[in-house]
Amino acid sequence: MLSKKFQTVASLSSREMEILELVSNGLTNLEIADKLKISKRTVDNHVSNTLAKTKTENRVELLRWALQWGKICLNDVNCCSLPISHQVNVINEVVS
Repeated sequence: MLSKKFQTVASLSSREMEILELVSNGLTNLEIADKLKISKRTVDNHVSNTLAKTKTENRVELLRWALQWGKICLNDVNCCSLPISHQVNVINEVVS
């Protein structure tokens, strides 16, 4: 059952989903910017837009929302359907 706080359905862009995944891996906005070769300010804007769309107030709430809606998978914590490319990345991380 979804917490009342996390009942907001949101449609995120592919870039927002990419950044959400990196946030779930514990990267800071600066680290995300370096990895994606974009400015930190652009990452800040994407994170801010994602928080607004999901009606969450911080990164912890955002990750809880993402887990509850099946937007991210963290090892065996959340079983969700992900694109094949993401599944390969997860498998590679586990094997490494």
